[in-house]
Amino acid sequence: MAASLIHSDTQLNQKSYYEATATRCPGGEPLYGAVDADVVIVGGGFAGLSAALEMAQRGLSVVLLEADRIGSGASGRNGGQAIVGYASGQEPFEEQLGAEDAKRAWDMSVEAVDLVAQRVEQHSIDCDWVRGYTYVAETQAKAKALREEADGHERLGVPCEWAEGNEAVRALVNSPRYVAAFHEKRSGHLHPLKYALGLANAAREAGVRIYEHSAVTALQRGESLRAITAQGVVTARFGVLAGNCMLPEYGPRVAPEIAPRIMPVGTYIIGTAPIEQGLSERLIAHNAAVCDNNFVLDYYRFSVERRMLFGGRVSYTTHTPGNLKEVMARRMGEVFPELAGTPVDYVWGGFVDISMNRAPDFGRLGDNLYYLQGFSGHGVALTGLAGQLVADAVVGQAERFDVFTRLQHREFPGGAMLRTPSLALGMLWYRMKDALGR
Repeated sequence: MAASLIHSDTQLNQKSYYEATATRCPGGEPLYGAVDADVVIVGGGFAGLSAALEMAQRGLSVVLLEADRIGSGASGRNGGQAIVGYASGQEPFEEQLGAEDAKRAWDMSVEAVDLVAQRVEQHSIDCDWVRGYTYVAETQAKAKALREEADGHERLGVPCEWAEGNEAVRALVNSPRYVAAFHEKRSGHLHPLKYALGLANAAREAGVRIYEHSAVTALQRGESLRAITAQGVVTARFGVLAGNCMLPEYGPRVAPEIAPRIMPVGTYIIGTAPIEQGLSERLIAHNAAVCDNNFVLDYYRFSVERRMLFGGRVSYTTHTPGNLKEVMARRMGEVFPELAGTPVDYVWGGFVDISMNRAPDFGRLGDNLYYLQGFSGHGVALTGLAGQLVADAVVGQAERFDVFTRLQHREFPGGAMLRTPSLALGMLWYRMKDALGR
């Protein structure tokens, strides 16, 4: 079943706005034969590419293995929103790490967004990077929580513009649904596939050997690691698992001990036909990316061609929902009545990984194998930071990486057979709470 699901999502992603507007080089070569390296990285998304680039810049020889194509997973099809903070909020950090290291973790999340901007400039990555982010709430109860979030941003050093009441809120996001909002200028948005391909080019220029269509079918551990693919093998001193390790294609075989700590969640986006510039500016001020604070949230922004990219339909059952185009277009029309009936040119989506507490899950398996997972919807920026931190750890500077390894992560309940149904039932409860405005 898993293989058919992945095939279905691959077909869906072929209809994505990102694939239609990014230029890929001719298909990358798979790994043939045996090669040696200081580091082998599994996964050609943001985290793997960032780690590869950072390690090559530190003088290490790096081989990166990607099961499909660069950016073919979550990194190349997400909402493109680079956000300060964590999906979990600060609570797990404060409860488990204490105030000082919780603040360090927050500061690193802000650094992660700035790192995106730095890499875009340093490597001349043409990926439509824009600063500006607006958070919105649909009910008074949600507005109270949103105000607490805005106050937290302010306290932690990210200035916010608060808006409450119809006129003030509509000046930021011109929708009848929202009762409160705040805007900050540190977070932003970009074209994620262009960014991934730009990182890959930078990594290659730094000396990284990248092999596509090279799924790791087994990983032999020891003083040296041997990553085995269908037609080759990489022997390395260190390894980094930076892919969607929950997918049965390679995750459980490679690292079964960490697979139960994350779950696949389907998330989907539509892209409209371009709309008139005056309308786009009237609907969303500052050309910001936007999300609400529901548990099952809507997130959206305008592309550089002024297409509305509207996401938010999610699946916790590993089945792609039916009638995606119609359902999501209807939801978009509820948020923005002026866009009701706007033609939808693209619909796409697929799986992202979430952890139980929505905090990122970084760590080690033995002395020389690292893993990066559980970005929980905040991966555009945090993956870049993760690559930098794991590169530091490999060369013996693990202090910042270990802020995250100290976080405790629980397995999803139910075992391999019942984890997904249990999660689906839990998410139904949260959908009901969102509908009731709680």
